[in-house]
Amino acid sequence: MRVKAAAYPYVAWALLLIAIPLGLIIYFSFTDSAGSFTMENLIQVGGYSNVLIKSVWLSVISTIICLLMGYPVAYIMSRSSAVTARTLLLLIMLPMWMNFLLRTYGWMSILENNGLINQFFGLFGLGPFEMINTQGAVVLGMVYNYIPFMILPLHSVMTKIGKDVIEAAQDLGAGPVKVLSEVVLPLSLPGIKTGVIMVFVPAVSTFIISQMLGGGGNQLIGDIIELQFLGNAYNPNLGSAISLVLMLLVLLIISVSGFLNDDDLEEKLL
Repeated sequence: MRVKAAAYPYVAWALLLIAIPLGLIIYFSFTDSAGSFTMENLIQVGGYSNVLIKSVWLSVISTIICLLMGYPVAYIMSRSSAVTARTLLLLIMLPMWMNFLLRTYGWMSILENNGLINQFFGLFGLGPFEMINTQGAVVLGMVYNYIPFMILPLHSVMTKIGKDVIEAAQDLGAGPVKVLSEVVLPLSLPGIKTGVIMVFVPAVSTFIISQMLGGGGNQLIGDIIELQFLGNAYNPNLGSAISLVLMLLVLLIISVSGFLNDDDLEEKLL
């Protein structure tokens, strides 16, 4: 009974901040401004299919880059001494202590035509290069802001891989590549799956990064949703419908692109 009572605050919190908002989104998605049932909102979502596809594509690219960059960093941290690991972890976490908006604004100063990078190239008579207001700048902003969410779960999982496991594989004749591909990689799959979800979900729904680094020509689906709730094109019913479709699409992508389910992973490790 005491165990159940301890769960009541969490249940109340989940109802207040998850179930009720989700119910409102579903309600507004299937109603018009007068509260009457309609499918028109969902039909209009089809008009933003190109923006939705672009948002998913840029998010996938950013997630892959975060994985390729974060995996070796997490592995090095997991094999380092306690002091070195804590120092690297602090360096990774430090930018996250700064406001998200300020971090993104800093990249505007770096990438703009008279920014630090173009000023450096100007010393050699090069440029200015068009870096701001591009899809590349949006991907860069996503990678910079979300790569800690890839490194942290990877590091958490890799620290549980004992050195004796790697040494045993080496004693059995496995080289560095074999150890990585057949020992470290399978054991770190839960961290990879968690990191991919933690990066992809906020990346696909972002709007600040695309507004500040992408300009008006690189709108993502998050920008469209924001305009429906806060912009001049105020239409919370359409905004809710787009949000619902995006949520379902993200759930579908995550479910069908799973690397291995738990049973497959257990069989592989055994």
